[in-house]
Amino acid sequence: MPNRTRTLLGELKELEERLRLGGGAEKIARQHGQGKLTARERVARLLDTGSFAFETGLLVAYDKYDGQAPAAGVVCVVGRIEGRACVVVANDATVKAGAWWPETIAKILRAQEIAMRQRIPIVYLVDSAGVNLPLQDSIFPGQYGAARIFHYCSQMRRNLKIPQFAAVMGMCIAGGAYLPALSDLIIMVEGTSFMGLGGPNLVKGATGETSGAEELGGAAMHTQVSGVAHQMAASDEECIAMLRARFRELPEGIALEAVASQGDLYDLLPDDHRQPYDTSAVLEGILDQGSLEEHQPEYGSELICARARLGGRAIGVIANRRGFLKTALGPRIGGIIYTESARKAAYFVEVAERHGLPLLYLQDVSGFMVGKQAEESGIIRAGAEMVEAMSCANVPKIVLTLNHSSGAGYYAMAGQGFDPDFALAWPTARIGVMEGDSAVQAIHGSKPGPEMADKIAQTRSDYDRWLDARYAAARGHVDAIIDPAVTRETLAFLFGVCSR
Repeated sequence: MPNRTRTLLGELKELEERLRLGGGAEKIARQHGQGKLTARERVARLLDTGSFAFETGLLVAYDKYDGQAPAAGVVCVVGRIEGRACVVVANDATVKAGAWWPETIAKILRAQEIAMRQRIPIVYLVDSAGVNLPLQDSIFPGQYGAARIFHYCSQMRRNLKIPQFAAVMGMCIAGGAYLPALSDLIIMVEGTSFMGLGGPNLVKGATGETSGAEELGGAAMHTQVSGVAHQMAASDEECIAMLRARFRELPEGIALEAVASQGDLYDLLPDDHRQPYDTSAVLEGILDQGSLEEHQPEYGSELICARARLGGRAIGVIANRRGFLKTALGPRIGGIIYTESARKAAYFVEVAERHGLPLLYLQDVSGFMVGKQAEESGIIRAGAEMVEAMSCANVPKIVLTLNHSSGAGYYAMAGQGFDPDFALAWPTARIGVMEGDSAVQAIHGSKPGPEMADKIAQTRSDYDRWLDARYAAARGHVDAIIDPAVTRETLAFLFGVCSR
């Protein structure tokens, strides 16, 4: 019988396969009939053949809008073009003509933030009808509304000097036209692309002027008359070839060597998420063999702090042990952070930063220890030291949630609010303020009466849904849920991207 990891992974892969179809087979065929590739086909041809790529935000919004916004209508990938690490953003025109949903903005901003933080080029493959007008109140205004996309474009162009290349491969209308206009290179595809602040219908209504799409904002007009675009391609394929050629002119990138997986990680986590398991076995399956060197293994042993190597790269590792542990200071519950382990982690992270070691946080944490003894030991101050050291460490940080990630422990283990470079999860991850059983006690008391049965059942149901890794991924709380079998390869690739 399949175990919990395999069952959840099977459900995830089925969901991902459906989401990758975008608007579905009929709309894909329609796009092909227009002589256009789909967003995913464009991305696949743009990236180096056979190279590893990391998609962020695939599950975003999958459980909203009655399922009509798969991947929020945009594909965001970290990959390699001509050996150079890069970010690619591609509108999926099979999903409501590539229109922007509220979550589309969040995904594009996240992709831009990756490019800015890692100082790597970004490519925009534009094919969008613009703002999804019925939802404009959640898209157009606000500090993190659509305008921030153009703010980031401006910052990358003027201050950060990050290459931005845009290919208009379909519609690019209204304010969305500023995205390519703020790029270093604009390529338009002949016959299928349009770029303009207003389309023919809007222009007719606003000015009374009648004009066709080609003369108003087609590739020929913008490359020969307005000068807004720089090059014209005869087809999607030629456009992609031109983009790849431009990457060959960039400085050589840092080599990102492929790293093979090792060992079977599927059977390491128990079917019952509350049961213990061997964290060391998980680390052995991810890290280079024999490279783990634990810091203070006999002190604060519920938290592993270690130096290690991943794909030959030196890193620091902070990971929660699970189970009941015997220590010189008395019994300890794995997954709980005590005063000693918090201070150990703070010291380790400070040293790692001085030595320039990137950090990998493996989360399976239920929170900080509570109670009279914990308070007398200074747990609040120790926790603050752990949080501060992590927050201020100016080295790459990648988070992988294996199982639980609850309470303030989620924060101290480099939770998303502290801007880790990448946040990943296994399908078994459970991210939330507390588990359902704890929530029942906190909300309904330790001895609720029978009249509370329906409310208790609803609380449990809510928490089961909220704690599901897919729920977190749908809201962008993690960049991706990954197959445990590719954990090593994924982490090695992302640490390579961060090395810039």
